[in-house]
Amino acid sequence: MTDKFDKAPAEEPPEDSPVAKSAATTAATAPPEQIKAIPVRHWGRWVSGVIVVALLGALAYAFAQGNVRWDTVGDFIFDDRILGGMGRTLLISVLSMAIGLVLGVVFAVMRLSKNPVTGAVAWLYIWFFRGTPVFVQLLLWFNLGLVFEYVNLGPVYKDEMVDVMTPFMVALLGLGLNEGAYMAEIVRAGIQSVDEGQTEAAHALGMNNSKTMRRVVLPQAMRVIVPPTGNEFINLLKTSSLVAVVSYVDLTRAAQNIGSTSFAVMELLLVASVWYLVLTSIFSVGQFYLERRYARGSLRTLPPTPWQKVKANMLSLTSPRGV
Repeated sequence: MTDKFDKAPAEEPPEDSPVAKSAATTAATAPPEQIKAIPVRHWGRWVSGVIVVALLGALAYAFAQGNVRWDTVGDFIFDDRILGGMGRTLLISVLSMAIGLVLGVVFAVMRLSKNPVTGAVAWLYIWFFRGTPVFVQLLLWFNLGLVFEYVNLGPVYKDEMVDVMTPFMVALLGLGLNEGAYMAEIVRAGIQSVDEGQTEAAHALGMNNSKTMRRVVLPQAMRVIVPPTGNEFINLLKTSSLVAVVSYVDLTRAAQNIGSTSFAVMELLLVASVWYLVLTSIFSVGQFYLERRYARGSLRTLPPTPWQKVKANMLSLTSPRGV
């Protein structure tokens, strides 16, 4: 005979009892259950990545099986003539950029001037040097002796034009004047990006036009001027290879001279390419940090540095999936 027990539901404690109050407090303060987010699989990214890697591998295999003597590339990578040409490339690029910056500021201010004569002269300068190729400008300077036989500055200086227009001077004038035309437009855009109220406020404080430009307008315009200026310098660094046509022994001309005598033309061009990539990479990093510095006054959060991006990517790879 089995005993039957009636299972009555447990009585709930009153709402004002300590047990009920404790249960309510625990339910209110308990953290919600963590949501496990499962990322969506993007199969297209993996497929495209595999295709790109396969194409890069095929390209590398083609160069490896070609008639390129890679040991020759390694032999000449630190050759004294190559390093000397690289130094002259840096020298002519830095000096030309300095001339371009000075001319750019001067002609930008002239073009924005209310004087019609200075504005027209600035426009004519920008029109000519932006409208003709750098290659043609270098040849014009190189053959200037066909127009002027002597350089006569009176009692100050007098000499034959062929002695004045050395390959270095031709390269400096050709690149510097051409860069000044582009920098004039960049500086003009930066100046016009500053609100006119800044100029009016500076004038109300008693500043003249030149002091307003130096202390108020140009410092604020630098945020707009710096990024394209960095791009222009990197472009100038590569454009400087055109000075080889006027017999200036830069990196490209040095590689051509060695290649023609050693019968390793392709190998020496690869050596020059390696050094151009090294130089542009270094200056690109410098441009990034310079832009980051001038962006401090306009951005609440600065963009992460390359090292910070690497650290973030490493942490994302090592962190548990779904966290």
